[in-house]
Amino acid sequence: MEENAILYHKQTMKRPVFIRRYMPYYIENLKLALPLMVAQLGQILVQLADNIMVGRWGGENALPLAAVSFGGQVAALFFLFSLGITMGLTPVVGELVGRKRTEGVGAWLMNGVMLYVGLGIIMMLLQLALQPLLFCMGQPVEVVEAALPYYRIMAYSIPPIMLFASFKQFLEGLGNTWISMVVLLGANLMNVLFNYLFIFGRGGCPELGITGAAVSTFLARCIAPISVILVFLLNKKYRTHLIGWRIGMASRRMLRRLIYMGLPIAGQIILEASAFVFTSIMMGWFDTVAISANQISNTMGNCSFSIVLALGAATTIRVSHAYGARDYQKMERSAWAALHVVFAWNTFTAILFFSLRNVIPTAFTANPEVIELAAILLICTAFFQFFDGLQNVSIGILRGLQDVKIIPLFSFLAYFVLNIPIAYLLAFPLGMGPAGLVLACSVGLFTAALLGIRRIKRDIHRLKAAQAQQEAELAEGNT
Repeated sequence: MEENAILYHKQTMKRPVFIRRYMPYYIENLKLALPLMVAQLGQILVQLADNIMVGRWGGENALPLAAVSFGGQVAALFFLFSLGITMGLTPVVGELVGRKRTEGVGAWLMNGVMLYVGLGIIMMLLQLALQPLLFCMGQPVEVVEAALPYYRIMAYSIPPIMLFASFKQFLEGLGNTWISMVVLLGANLMNVLFNYLFIFGRGGCPELGITGAAVSTFLARCIAPISVILVFLLNKKYRTHLIGWRIGMASRRMLRRLIYMGLPIAGQIILEASAFVFTSIMMGWFDTVAISANQISNTMGNCSFSIVLALGAATTIRVSHAYGARDYQKMERSAWAALHVVFAWNTFTAILFFSLRNVIPTAFTANPEVIELAAILLICTAFFQFFDGLQNVSIGILRGLQDVKIIPLFSFLAYFVLNIPIAYLLAFPLGMGPAGLVLACSVGLFTAALLGIRRIKRDIHRLKAAQAQQEAELAEGNT
């Protein structure tokens, strides 16, 4: 046993200093991120199945895929803003875990459930109220009419998914990423099954086509919160966080803190998502072929981004725990290790998208025009992969540091000041067409990544400098 330890030590010492320094952090980050990766990938695979099944249901007709693309992209703005608010719970709970002050942490969960479910109901009503605006976005009328049922049902699914997200973010703050993974995987499998039944009308179910995809998502989003609540009730360790819930536990201080943490995160997410939604809307100014091709490249980008999201969420947990424990060296190395890993992942996906650009679209549609344009858009998607991961993980680090107020400003500069205007310029005045819209995303993502990394360096320097000063003052006082 001792000889093995000595041998391992010698082998480790032969590695370059850089690898020896960061290898433990790569491993710890990936261990925490693995369940999140599986859960996110499962969720993205459901979207992939949605698009493939709808595309196959439509055959050479590009309208069904275009309708799902348009309805889903606009609905995503309400959905992502709502989910963004819930992400404020993770760093708050994570800091308490780092400080080993978890007594009464269930009160944070209860306040989170109240806030987030209430917000979900408001967002559902707002999404339904804004249906007429879909006809004012310059899309083909037949696309909007086909998208409306899908859009409406997606609105109804917001409150249940917000209930699930409350428990999910709480668990992540505690450092548990496995429960939500299992729950999401189960819900996703049911979603795929429901897709098959309701889109194509199998097993005695009605053939609903596009609407069937939305019904499947709604049912899966209802299954997820029921499942996670059952886990809490049946598991003694987590049931303690539900004991004693009462109206008196509602706290203005906690609600304000959750809003303070969640609102900037939601703002950042909605600004970033808006760039992609506006890209999709401008695609509709061309034709249904452009909308469908963009949906294919978007779906593949989302598949890659699912891993990025998991790494970003895991990094928030790792950084928040180290931040709470005031272990700034661990915090810094965990942050940089996450950026190294995500850059390696996006390099791999960029090569994959470029290499298979002519093959991937054939899984979605039989329309030759859509396949040809999607291949071009996949090249542009491959290019912005390098920046997409860096910007998301850098935001995850800033969440862990609870430095969230500045994030929406970075996103506004990156996406509204640069990305969207450049996209319009490239696509229309300069005549690059749909490819110009997707290529412009690289500008916004690069800017967001650059600003985020600079902010992280500043925050870490200030924290370490303040700690060094406190230690020096303490040492001087002892003497």
